[in-house]
Amino acid sequence: MNIALWIAQILLGLMFLMAGSTKAFSYEKAKASMPWVQDSSKGLVTFIGVAELLGGLGLILPYVLGIAPILTPIAALGLGLIMILAAGFHAKRKESKAIPMNLILLVLALFVAFGRW
Repeated sequence: MNIALWIAQILLGLMFLMAGSTKAFSYEKAKASMPWVQDSSKGLVTFIGVAELLGGLGLILPYVLGIAPILTPIAALGLGLIMILAAGFHAKRKESKAIPMNLILLVLALFVAFGRW
């Protein structure tokens, strides 16, 4: 079980670090590759990116370093909330192709959250 949790944590962490850094630091690149960014303010996109970056770090660092490991499941729950909101946002915009990835990431985040709690 521990190995499966580590695999999920690392995959989620890397995914959110990559996606978050694009949104937080490369707004034009995000605007070109993600249709929803074109209709959202730069501040909102940057905020989402920073939240994803911090969540990605929170999935891995506390448990690896052994410093406040309770932060790992809290980060996973936060990222799960972001995925719920993202799925609703994409559903509202009728972007149905984006929703399955949000749901997969939600399930992985909940697996990490409950497994590490």
